[in-house]
Amino acid sequence: MGFKTGIVGLPNVGKSTLFNALTKTAAAQAANFPFCTIEPNVGEVAVPDERLEILAKIAGSKQIIPTRMTFVDIAGLVKGASKGEGLGNQFLANIRECDAIAHVVRCFEDDDVTHVEGRVNPVEDARTIETELMLADMESIEKRLQGLSRKVRGGDKEAVQQERLLKAALATLEQGQPARTVKIDDEDLKAWRMLQLLTTKPILYVCNVDEAEAASGNAHSRAIEEMAAQEGAAAVVISAKIEEEISQLEPEEAEMFLEEMGLKEAGLDRLIKAGHRLLGLQTYFTVGPKEARAWTIRKGTLAPQAAGVIHGDFERGFIRSETISYDDYVACKGEAGAKEAGKMRVEGKSYEVKDGDVLHFLFNA
Repeated sequence: MGFKTGIVGLPNVGKSTLFNALTKTAAAQAANFPFCTIEPNVGEVAVPDERLEILAKIAGSKQIIPTRMTFVDIAGLVKGASKGEGLGNQFLANIRECDAIAHVVRCFEDDDVTHVEGRVNPVEDARTIETELMLADMESIEKRLQGLSRKVRGGDKEAVQQERLLKAALATLEQGQPARTVKIDDEDLKAWRMLQLLTTKPILYVCNVDEAEAASGNAHSRAIEEMAAQEGAAAVVISAKIEEEISQLEPEEAEMFLEEMGLKEAGLDRLIKAGHRLLGLQTYFTVGPKEARAWTIRKGTLAPQAAGVIHGDFERGFIRSETISYDDYVACKGEAGAKEAGKMRVEGKSYEVKDGDVLHFLFNA
């Protein structure tokens, strides 16, 4: 399981440039005018994980298959989008289909790149987008409550639960807070997620800075980082221009370029790591002579459900999993060594898969 992240922001903040860099394509037209992205561009990128290459080398795997992450480049939102301004409603629907939001904010000064509001103030830009998403949620909730009224009067338990959750969300939104700040009990979590409210999506702020400030950030990016910390969101500092240049280079050249710029790793790596933390994701591996493969799951996933990511039959017929931690697999130089050293464990249906586990599932077909 990968995850789908919508890249949003005001026009001309660098969304399409970042998308082009991340997907190493020119599918999204990066141009200096609003709404240059008309249809949402979708791109998949491999999630870099150095552990996968190490495991493949030990096992002599012929093929390396990383897990993948989907990015959706969504056209620039403007004030009034919730009422259909700009290209509003169409793109609010695109956001609804994503697991998380990468909110690109302009943290660079450049007189040659126009700003729809005529000034550079990333915190205000972020609030503009958040306000539009909140207004869209409020409108959606009011319509849904009307539609539920008959079922609620009839005593439909599911409708009663939905009404209660929708009213809780609406009360919070009317106080000027996003729906993600509502405290939800465990028994309501599934129904809450099913509501698909825009402001429940986890947000990762992407501070787009000049090339010279990619390593250190600036006052604008620090203001966004402070705001993100207060909201319980995440933030990363990236120069979309640098990422676009790196995406065109060979790996060795890219590494040298990063060193020259004073960067320890590419923005893509930092973006994915921040996204994984934000969504509570982790990786497990399946390793053999044929292939070494990474799989993404949520933290807390039990072994049968982790097996189900590979194929539904694995989950339905799950018997047990042979489990080796990444560190033990490397230290013992592979599966045979780990088994000999007593580092291979047999885990059942209640086992909570850990990040880096190397797993082999046994199941009934």
